[in-house]
Amino acid sequence: MTFPEPELVAAARAGDPAALDALVSASMPLVYNLAGRALRGHADVDDVVQETMIRVVRGIGELQQPESYRSWLVAITLRQARDQGRKHGTSEARTATREDGREYFDLGSDFAGLTILRLGLTEQRRGVVEATRWLDDEDRELLSLWWLEESGHLERRELARALGVSTTHAAVRVHRLKRRLDAARDIVEALRDAGRCSALRSIAEEWDGRPSPLWRKRFDRHIRDCELCTPRDSLVPVGRLLRGLPLVPVPLAWQSAAVHPAARAGHAVRRRIPRRGHPHPRSLATSPPVVIAGAGVAAAAIAAYALLPGGHPATTVSAAATRPAPITTITSPRPTTASPTPPRTTAAPRTSASTKAAVVAATPPAVESSSRKGVGAWTFNGADQALKESGSSWFYTWSTSAQGLSANGVGFVPMVWGSSSVTSSALAQAKSATSCGCVLGFNEPDMGSQSNMTPTQALNLWPQLESTGLELGSPAVATGAANAGGWLDQFMTGARQRGYRVNFITLHWYGSDFDTTAAVSQLRTYIEDVYARYHLPIWLTEFALMGFANGGTQYPSETGQAAFLTSATSMLDSLSYVQRYAWFGLGATSGLPSTGLFQPGPVVTPVGAAFEAAR
Repeated sequence: MTFPEPELVAAARAGDPAALDALVSASMPLVYNLAGRALRGHADVDDVVQETMIRVVRGIGELQQPESYRSWLVAITLRQARDQGRKHGTSEARTATREDGREYFDLGSDFAGLTILRLGLTEQRRGVVEATRWLDDEDRELLSLWWLEESGHLERRELARALGVSTTHAAVRVHRLKRRLDAARDIVEALRDAGRCSALRSIAEEWDGRPSPLWRKRFDRHIRDCELCTPRDSLVPVGRLLRGLPLVPVPLAWQSAAVHPAARAGHAVRRRIPRRGHPHPRSLATSPPVVIAGAGVAAAAIAAYALLPGGHPATTVSAAATRPAPITTITSPRPTTASPTPPRTTAAPRTSASTKAAVVAATPPAVESSSRKGVGAWTFNGADQALKESGSSWFYTWSTSAQGLSANGVGFVPMVWGSSSVTSSALAQAKSATSCGCVLGFNEPDMGSQSNMTPTQALNLWPQLESTGLELGSPAVATGAANAGGWLDQFMTGARQRGYRVNFITLHWYGSDFDTTAAVSQLRTYIEDVYARYHLPIWLTEFALMGFANGGTQYPSETGQAAFLTSATSMLDSLSYVQRYAWFGLGATSGLPSTGLFQPGPVVTPVGAAFEAAR
């Protein structure tokens, strides 16, 4: 997201008054939402927005790089919010008094309540917003940034820069925040239905109705140990609920504020927005030339977004409706059952039959067909929770079946691993198990340790895969997918000659150059070369930094791997023909170097935190 365009920032920096007006107008929704969530109590948000925009107008001429405007704007907003919070102690939200003398929480008094009221949130999204009230003060600033990142208004590098930490450290902090927020969501759900549990009602008798860290710990301790209070329905990962959430509209008073003509001549007028209880704004003169924009400060648009019952994101149109044309024709039914999985047997943690074969229980719920981020997965202690926390939209297991791993909202994509998997039962299983009406082709047939097939053998079996009616991913070669005359080129040439259908190209890529910039460039070149040869959509189903020199396996540091993952996923998102990608893999071996996202437990790795942050 480019907000605002660097050309507009450059014009405002050069002194163009119209550009300055437009720049402040475009910035207002972000500033208002960031300040509102950072302060929690809504009373002082207007002051922070006003002071922020004054500093923006005063300092825009000194901004060195127009591209860094948004990071600069966020830093100013947070600094003003911190100062205001320290000055007035705004961390406590306002309350009202009931007839019995006890206090209750005023829904409209803080930004969480404002979000619910103005956006009309329902079910689980509303629960997330309510849960934010239970967070510690130290989490408030991070939440305000992460919320805007998830809703598409900030980038991770800007979040990290605002916090003054690396992107990897920021990812770890966000992961911890999400865990605390999940605990708060459980409290919200339990208190909504407190009638189920007499013990919870007894605890709540002493509660004053105001969320606080102390009561969060008390409720959380009870909920974790109580079968009645354990949430009955799986909660959609919080990040997924926040994605696509629009900004809270800027108040009308801000929208109607106009640039005073005197400001053009160097005499600024400062427009103060009325607080609750003050019906009329007051104009206060300021000495330095400052403009608080402006005509046309528009409220952030509230885009319509669909929710399924229970707050789940609505499923979009099928992938078949939006994908480019395949080699021949395309049809797309859905999958059924798996055969024994014979995955990779090399010395690298890339896997053996016991690791790669494992995963996914009954058919998971459908997910958005346009979602890209996925992961190769196998069973380990805490794998279900790891899959849920990873933020993956889909996963696969090198098998036609879901063999024990499941996570709400994460789709399963089957694979016909090799010649032994081409059976009627396995193909039927693929049809019933798929979440996308598609199936992955043979796994690394160009390697003797994998499915080990010639192009002709694969072509002879291909009509049986076509008979499923599913969209078909090509066999995924280990190397050389772009090479003329290579294994994949021979297969694709034969498919064209025989009139066989291939809907998308499946790729694997492992980089042994551990320099982030170089590795991302090499991966991009490889994908571009493959697309230039076949002109079909691409799924990158295994990728990571991993070297295989001298018979061993080499890895970069976890920080280096995380940096590569962050840059690589950003690059992949810029290639429209890359339909999906899957990291290798979900699990990590405790105490040993690997590319995994979660150690048993599950315990997130720095690589896993970076993956969670990837879009």
